[in-house]
Amino acid sequence: MRIIKYLLLLLLLSFVALTIYIATQKGNFTVESSKVINSPKATVFNYVNDLKNWPKFSSWSSSDASMKSSFSPSTIGNGSSFTWEGSNDVGTIQTSYTKGNDSIVQKMRFNETSSDVYWSFKDTIGGTKVTWKSVGKMDFMLKVSSFFNVGAKNTLTKVYDKSLINLGKTLDFENNSYAVKINGIVQKLETYYLRQSFTSKISDITRNANAVFPKIIAFCKQNNIVENGRPFIIYHTYDSIKDLTKVSFCIPIKEQIFTSEGSDILAGKLVAFNALKTSLTGNYTYKNKALAETAAYKTAKNIQTGSTFSYLEIFTKGKNENLSPSKWLTEIYFPITPKVVPVPKVYKKIVKDSLAPHPAPVKHENEFDF
Repeated sequence: MRIIKYLLLLLLLSFVALTIYIATQKGNFTVESSKVINSPKATVFNYVNDLKNWPKFSSWSSSDASMKSSFSPSTIGNGSSFTWEGSNDVGTIQTSYTKGNDSIVQKMRFNETSSDVYWSFKDTIGGTKVTWKSVGKMDFMLKVSSFFNVGAKNTLTKVYDKSLINLGKTLDFENNSYAVKINGIVQKLETYYLRQSFTSKISDITRNANAVFPKIIAFCKQNNIVENGRPFIIYHTYDSIKDLTKVSFCIPIKEQIFTSEGSDILAGKLVAFNALKTSLTGNYTYKNKALAETAAYKTAKNIQTGSTFSYLEIFTKGKNENLSPSKWLTEIYFPITPKVVPVPKVYKKIVKDSLAPHPAPVKHENEFDF
């Protein structure tokens, strides 16, 4: 009996010693995981940059059915945040900096472990190389897990590796599923709208739209202006060679208004027009596919477009309506150039009356005979 007591005491002392040892470890860590994802860089960046997509690929969220998530009013870019609470884990992540389609910097707290998170996106053979790096300090439970898994690198790398695999699978299906439909000639009804216009790189349209549309919507709310439909973009000019376009980002409104002088948000009216309509179902990054198919259709049908502007696109269904990019709907309208109807020539027949005398012409001053 005494031997058993000694063994239990020894076991207890060993446990205490191990606990003290683990607790006194520094716990600093750097973890990095990479994967090549078969999607364009802009597509992958935009998907990761929108925190509303994180529950679909983060391994700690997808593996916990009881996970409850909450988001900041804006889930994209600087200042956006995502908080989760599950059966075993709680945490939050906040985006502090983004650069184009290249990188994202975040602050993350997972249980009691805090870290700085760095994402990088690079074009490579086979798609986009995504690197997810985390630098931080472990809490006690992560130290315990790391001790039995031979280091934090093994523990967290498994989490990151699985998340990147989930990201790749999700994007493979969601972002590579699209369909283009040429709807034919339709009439686009008139509408009033608020707009902000400027010249932009074509490659920056998505990023600018994410910044400008919320700004105009906030302007509507502040001034009690009733919205009347989905956001749309008017491409006044479109130069794919120079990667430049003059655009107006527009929010339709119910009644015509007049904005104050000097405001960067202006009011306008879109007059009804006949247009060739094309529908793109799927991720917006496949818009060039829709433009190419429409161009081929116009050539085959000898349809002339672009009389008043290049084209207009309406974001009929986006991420706010459905988190799955394969379900998004963008409707594109190309204004039809009116056909020029030639004016028939009118020929006047002159009949000479040989019987009636003709009066002699009267000459006026400064007239000549030749």
